[in-house]
Formats: sequence, C-alpha cells, structure tokens
Amino acid sequence: MADAADREPEPQITGISALTLAISDMGAALVFYEALGFERLYGGPDEAFTSLRVGEGYLNLIAAVEASDGFWGRAIFHVSDVDAFHARAVARGLAPDFAPRDAPWGERYFHIHDPDGHELSFARPISDSSANDRGG
Repeated sequence: MADAADREPEPQITGISALTLAISDMGAALVFYEALGFERLYGGPDEAFTSLRVGEGYLNLIAAVEASDGFWGRAIFHVSDVDAFHARAVARGLAPDFAPRDAPWGERYFHIHDPDGHELSFARPISDSSANDRGG
C-alpha cells in the first residue's frame, strides 16, 4: 500500500477566476461596465466576447444569440491542474463537454454542466513552460 507522501496530490480548486454573463448588446454593456470603472482587457463593442478586470478576477461578457437561448453565462474556477482535474471528473463518472484545451486568451480549460444545466469552466493560466511541455 502506497504511503500518503508517495501519492500525487489531488487537484484542487484554487479560486473563482471569472463570471461570464450573456448580454444582448455588447456596446451598451461596455458603456455601462466601463462607466462603473471596469477595465477592458480583451474584446470590444463589435466583438462577441469581451473580458473586463475585476480586482484579481474577471467579468466576461458574451453576446447571446437570443435572450431565449437559455444561456445565462458561466462560472469559471481556477484549479491547480486542469488535466488532472478533468481526469478525476471523468473517473468519477462525470461527462465534461470536451477535453482540456488551450485558449487564445492564455488559459487551459474545459467546461462541464451541472445537473441543472449551469455551465462551469475549470481553468488555469498557461505559463510559458507548461505550454512548451504540451507543444503549444
């Protein structure tokens, strides 16, 4: 039997990274949030996705196709190891939407839906060394 010190540590959720909200008008939403003092980091009034700084986290805005499409947004959690967290979810019988992937905004992530249909994303910022390890 393996000693506890010899086992790999379980992947951990390390914090909430972002909340993504579905919005109907990106331009109007940006006027509102920037007036409140949110700093735009990515995207803009003519984009389908925009990211704003909220302290150490983010508020993301995503243009919804229709208000009735059922998409409210997503909660994004940072984890210690995206691939290990995904593997544990699968091993425990859960069904993530896709395997971990690298995003152009600099995170490795995957999505999964809870029993009520809420979309959750588990992510970790990509460091230069980890991107090189994956060939990305």
